[in-house]
Amino acid sequence: MLEALTLILVCQLVGEVSVLITGLPVPGPVLGMLLLLAWLFLRGGVPESVGRAADALLAHLSLLFVPAGVGVLVHWERMRGQWAAIAAALVLGTLITLAVTALTMKAVTRLTGRGGSDNG
Repeated sequence: MLEALTLILVCQLVGEVSVLITGLPVPGPVLGMLLLLAWLFLRGGVPESVGRAADALLAHLSLLFVPAGVGVLVHWERMRGQWAAIAAALVLGTLITLAVTALTMKAVTRLTGRGGSDNG
């Protein structure tokens, strides 16, 4: 499991360093995740150890929201004056995410031929 966590963290590190060097407008962890995905494709699947490590990280994903919650509480006075903009951004962001996800899923099912019949 240590090797799998090392692989995940090295991919993130390479992504961070690549973004710093190239100035790409992409977060380093996202680039690292794409590098990990490419490695998994080249390998032909997800090794069991990487799957276990990912499951362990996902099991504790809710802990990553604690710093965000603390940040909201610390900066509450700042945010109180911007509540309408924050609410609009949350609602619009959620709706756009739902629409893009639905369109992506529709395109993927069409491309893979798993969409079933068009008759319903």
